[in-house]
Parts: sequence; C-alpha cells; structure tokens
Amino acid sequence: MSEQIKAILLISSPDRKGLVYKLTEFIYQNQGNILHAEQHIDPESNYFFMRIEWDLHDFLIPSEKILEALANLKTEYNLKIKLHFLPQPTKTAIFASQNEHCLYDLLLKRKELNLDIRLIISNHEHIKQIAEYFNINFYHFPIFNENKSSVEETQLKLLAENQIELIVLARYMQILSPAFIQNYPHRIINVHHSFLPAFVGANPYQQAYARGVKLIGSTAHYVTTTLDDGPIIQQKVLEVSHKDCLDELKRKGKELEKLVLAEAVKKHTEHKVLVFNNKTVVFD
Repeated sequence: MSEQIKAILLISSPDRKGLVYKLTEFIYQNQGNILHAEQHIDPESNYFFMRIEWDLHDFLIPSEKILEALANLKTEYNLKIKLHFLPQPTKTAIFASQNEHCLYDLLLKRKELNLDIRLIISNHEHIKQIAEYFNINFYHFPIFNENKSSVEETQLKLLAENQIELIVLARYMQILSPAFIQNYPHRIINVHHSFLPAFVGANPYQQAYARGVKLIGSTAHYVTTTLDDGPIIQQKVLEVSHKDCLDELKRKGKELEKLVLAEAVKKHTEHKVLVFNNKTVVFD
C-alpha cells in the first residue's frame, strides 16, 4: 500500500462567522477527505485558530496550487495561512554541547519524530563520535567572545546549504545572537532545565535546590531574542523532596528534559503549534 499523503492548514485570523464553514467547504468541494480538524478562539483577543488535516489522494487541486486557490479566502477573512504536508520529514539540525542525553534521545527517536537530521553542530569535539555512530554529518565550532559572530555566519551558511527547516538546541549551552535567531523565527526549539519562568539562565537546578523546591520541571520553547522567554510548547514537572540531593535533582531532571524536548519537537513536526502574542496554541 502506498503511504497516505496529507495536507495540513494552520490558520489564524480575527474571529468571524462562517470561517469554519468556508474552510471545510473549500476542502469538500475539491474532493478532500478531512481526517482531523481542531479550532480554538482566544476569548481575550477574539482571535481564531484552526488546524485542518486532509487526505490528498483524490484532491482536485495540485499541492503546489493550494495556497493560490486559497488567495481570495485569505484576503476576504484576513487569514494567516501555513500549508504543510505529511509524512514529509522536517530537515533538522541539532546543536549540542557537553550534555548528551537529549541528543541521544532525539537520534534514537528520529523516525517517530519525523526528523531528517542532516547535521549536528557542537562546540565540543567529543560529540563527533556520536554523530559518526549515527552516520550524521558533524561540525565542530569552538566559540569564544572574539569569534562568535564569524562562527554564526559560517553556521548560517551551513544551515542554508542543507535546507534546514528546524534547529533543535539539545542542551546547547550557548546564547544565540538576535541576528542568528531572526533567520529562523519560531523554528528554533530549546529545552531549558527548569519550569520556566522560574529559575531562568544558568544553573537552575542549583537555584532550585537552594530554594528547597518540592517540584522540579523542564520547559521546551521557541527561542526568541529574550533569553528563556520564548513561546512555550511543552512543560513537565516532577515531585521532589528534602531527601533529594543536588545530583539527584539533576538526574531526575534529565529524564524530564528528554521527554519534554521530544514531545515539543513532535508537536512542531506534526504542525500542531501556532504562535500568538508570545504564547502558543498547541493542538492535540
């Protein structure tokens, strides 16, 4: 049996009567079979969000013409539209530093996460052996204050050459410059080893331990130019107690980090995330 090819529309706009009808009618009239449809209206802003997924097998409009066919509807209803296709894998680059647990987890789950991992970038040479084991191109960039700008320029060229669509920071302990981030808006996912907005920045487990918290957490979010303040995609927490030493907090935290990052990446590659006002709508 041939693999089912599906189209996905991610839509946001000011809410108006008839939106759902118009969008579903477009698919129905062109012989599309809707597989999933979800919607949400933000009550404060009166903004409408929708994700529609349909089978392209008998669809009358060629894939490359779908957006063109939606042009009038887009103008009439002031729609923001993104069109994606599944199971087309997402061309991905992973950035990693010394901690390897999130990197290994993504590599082992790359098929179920629908990732086409084209390169691994690190500021630490030992990551090379992991990339070689998984047969993925590796690039080592030692980073210092005086070479950061030139390194990022080289990295951006490398990403463009590989047609990278998504960057995953798998505990990459470097701060990306605004110039770098602006090339990939809402296409860089970071995992922070804290339940943001608590304990931002470096050493959050040390901060949490010193505070005597009873919950630790992890957060996956899109990277913006403000440190650890991007739209949150996924979070998880775990109960801890006074019996847990700092090393135990870190061990438990690593398990959370892997789960949270993988789930956030999956939501992104399945095109289930819409960003609005530094928040996200994450569909099921």
